[in-house]
Amino acid sequence: MSPFKGLIHTDNRKMNNRKSNIELLRIISMLMVLAVHADGAALGLPQLWGDLSSVTTYDLWRLAIESVAIIGVNCFTLISGYFGIKFQWRGIAAFLFECAFYSVGIYTAAALIYPDIFSWRCWVESCLVLTHTDLWYIPAYFALMFLSPVLNAGMSTLNRRQATIVLGLFLIFNVWCGWWWQGEFNPTGYTLVQLILVYMIGRYLSIHVDSTLVHNKRNILVTIYIVSTLCIFMTSVFMDSLQAFAYNSPFVLLSTISLFLIFTTLKIRSKIINYTARSAFAAYLIHKAPLVWGNIMKPCVIWLETSLPGWAFLIAVCGVIIGFYLIAMAIDPVRRSLSRAVLGR
Repeated sequence: MSPFKGLIHTDNRKMNNRKSNIELLRIISMLMVLAVHADGAALGLPQLWGDLSSVTTYDLWRLAIESVAIIGVNCFTLISGYFGIKFQWRGIAAFLFECAFYSVGIYTAAALIYPDIFSWRCWVESCLVLTHTDLWYIPAYFALMFLSPVLNAGMSTLNRRQATIVLGLFLIFNVWCGWWWQGEFNPTGYTLVQLILVYMIGRYLSIHVDSTLVHNKRNILVTIYIVSTLCIFMTSVFMDSLQAFAYNSPFVLLSTISLFLIFTTLKIRSKIINYTARSAFAAYLIHKAPLVWGNIMKPCVIWLETSLPGWAFLIAVCGVIIGFYLIAMAIDPVRRSLSRAVLGR
């Protein structure tokens, strides 16, 4: 049985059994998510539409960074699909506890510092992490946890040919009807449908793809990753950036899969990596909490951009991203201790 149970990993007894190569990808994926938020979400992305007459090197750099980092959410979900979410009520409770710990904790801390912002209604709403949240991933992943037994059983029951047909048709449907024609069910990938798709890809890779074959094709995978990432960049130059950087873009999906498979070929064992990866989701919950995002991270990124030259800005933003991850690592052990005391995991 795999030690990966989804996003939540709180059992110290399993620390040494984790695959450090995948845990390293988990860390990198979350840093990518923070980079995307600092680049596109905070500043807005350049819209070139193929007009290169007035494009700047800074614009191209930002599009290049977005092209590399946009696969973070897909990779994060693919990891869950590859190892499979084991449906347990205690695991679901632990997921909700983690989300509420940061939502309620951040609002309470802000209210203690600035008492004028406190209201009981807002405090109660901070507890409602599935309905009163700006973080789309939380309710989407919560729903995925409930669907995981069906997805696991379905992908395990199908033989390789059947699974390939089912996944292929679902993939084509998402790319053609969702991405290309902007279907409302999944126009940009910020949906439960996208999580289901990526989870199914992860299960397929786990069940039907030979790890030895993957290792032998690593150079090809590296080439595919580089080419698909370049294709993301090219589409962002010649089409709407929101569509170019959609999670269900065929190039984003291909880049996601190839990078993940590359990491499966790595042989790494590190307790430091395993421990660091435990705070990855916490970094997301902290930096994207409305009070932190709207009053700290986004204004900070905007101020840095207006105050520093391009190269210095990029370095400074890297410092901000790493800083938020370090903050998550400092706080998350408290959350894990409470979770073990209250929920037993």
